[in-house]
Amino acid sequence: MAGRLGIICAMEVELEKILSMMETEQTESISGLTFHCGRIGKREAVCVVCGVGKVFAGLCAQTMILKYAPECILNVGVAGSLSTELHIADIVIATDLVQHDMDCTPLGLPRGKILETDRLEFPTDPGVAEQLQEAVEALNRERTERGEAPVGILRGRIASGDQFIASAEQKDFIIKEFAAVACEMEGAAIAQVCCVNRMPFVVMRAISDAADQSSHMDYPEFTKLAAANTAAVVGKFCAL
Repeated sequence: MAGRLGIICAMEVELEKILSMMETEQTESISGLTFHCGRIGKREAVCVVCGVGKVFAGLCAQTMILKYAPECILNVGVAGSLSTELHIADIVIATDLVQHDMDCTPLGLPRGKILETDRLEFPTDPGVAEQLQEAVEALNRERTERGEAPVGILRGRIASGDQFIASAEQKDFIIKEFAAVACEMEGAAIAQVCCVNRMPFVVMRAISDAADQSSHMDYPEFTKLAAANTAAVVGKFCAL
């Protein structure tokens, strides 16, 4: 991938370390969003904080596509774990995304299926996902050489919804219904917009909490650590 990379984060804490790696050439505000254009490593990039939730995420993705025409969009940030294989600060690279709060079952549709799109899941770009995996592996080699613990990594489905998941009941429902390994609040909206626009995309998240009754305590403590890991992977990805 040689063209411009679009990077979308929901919160400032998720983007700040990425911006610190960027040689910013231009900043402009569109629809209340601040887009930062420049270079990260070898890649031209445009970065933005979209805000929390699916509406802000969809608005941001469509604006980025129309204004900046990136070659690929990368949504990065933090997520809650739905898998025993994922621990705090581990990385999950989405194979596909679903909206766990989309419910038209009274119309005879499967839970999560999006009207007008004939889709339930939105698959990520396999080539870019593989490059991200290589970036994590390169980062882990460096960490091992320094005597540091490697970052855990898992590829699987991410479920998005306009809910902060903080109960065992909610967590178990999403696992049972969608077989997702992580949950957050923006990725599937960005995925839907990208699929409509035929825009390659990948969602990568680091785990900030366990998506259960402990989440409200874990999240503030571990968000910065998780965001630092995704930023490190982005930096390595842009150097490949």
